[in-house]
Amino acid sequence: MVDASTKKTLSGIPLLKTKAGPRDKELWVQRLKEEYTTLIQYVQSNKASDNDWFRLESNKEGTKWFGKCWYIHNLLKYEFDVEFDIPVTYPVTSPEIALPELDGKTAKMYRGGKICLSDHFKPLWARNVPKFGIAHGMALGLGPWLAVEVPDLIEKGIIKHKDQCDEKK
Repeated sequence: MVDASTKKTLSGIPLLKTKAGPRDKELWVQRLKEEYTTLIQYVQSNKASDNDWFRLESNKEGTKWFGKCWYIHNLLKYEFDVEFDIPVTYPVTSPEIALPELDGKTAKMYRGGKICLSDHFKPLWARNVPKFGIAHGMALGLGPWLAVEVPDLIEKGIIKHKDQCDEKK
């Protein structure tokens, strides 16, 4: 069962149609077009609702993705590098989103800074193959993870705002 908040998030993200991964040559090109279209629409929707929180780009093949994500806490912006590779079994297997600079700072993370999505997001992804894509991974995976983990890490003093770090120098 999907809650009201998840439904609202999903309403702003188009579903994808092409079931193809990096090994599927021409079909992968079609899937990538759908991925970019969906990401653009999701980012535009976020900007329109004053909820802009990430930037992504990929290598030419669309197999390596990287960018920035941020979280606002107590009116301070905390920014992190984000990266992930598209698995060869994509879209059956969801990407493992990583925030390398937070590696080892929370129990809800795997080696290399890969965020834990196994309990909540991966079953949802599995039920929605091939309709879910990168935008869905960001919205239903990374977004909620940031909302839970970043405030906790800040309150525990594990991460500090960049201005707080500059003051000590």
